[in-house]
Amino acid sequence: MNTIFASTLRKLREEKSLSQRELGKLLFVNHSTVARWESATRLPDAAMIPRIANCLGADVNALFQLVAQSEETPNIIIVDDSKVILSECLAVLGDVLPNAAITGFIWPLEAIEYAKANRIALAILDIELGTSSGLELCRTLQAINPRTNVVFLTAYADYSLNAWETEASGFMLKPMTPEGIKEQLKKLRYPITGVGGA
Repeated sequence: MNTIFASTLRKLREEKSLSQRELGKLLFVNHSTVARWESATRLPDAAMIPRIANCLGADVNALFQLVAQSEETPNIIIVDDSKVILSECLAVLGDVLPNAAITGFIWPLEAIEYAKANRIALAILDIELGTSSGLELCRTLQAINPRTNVVFLTAYADYSLNAWETEASGFMLKPMTPEGIKEQLKKLRYPITGVGGA
């Protein structure tokens, strides 16, 4: 793996006096993801590089030159307009799916732009996203890539009927649990290699 990028990221993070956990929160990724980047066991994808550059005050083009995308790692996104819930879910997903590239979004439009640049294996979506709808986001993501698995995560069981009107793979009530995620992974329409028994 790319040890030059790993050492550069560590140096930039330490210059800002940030811990891996603090940087992870700023980037909406689990701190273990930052640790993997810095140990050169995983590389961030192209959509994450501008976030890293912005957080660390680095030259985005220089970072792009140091990193290359890994196609072996499945991309998983979670979209929730609550930063607290997003952070909690990222921690659960990081534990259950240690070999996946997991990215969190508060804004649906950011998730859409990410999906246009990256093949999304699994999208976990809140249904109420401020003025937006997770149901509409589901349709948009599946229009970009029909093989994107979608699982809805909501606090309201009443939404389950609406969720089934989409091409979603599943539906979970908050709070997210490791058991709940593992159960949903077994039901994906498009199994992900190395995930959920695939």
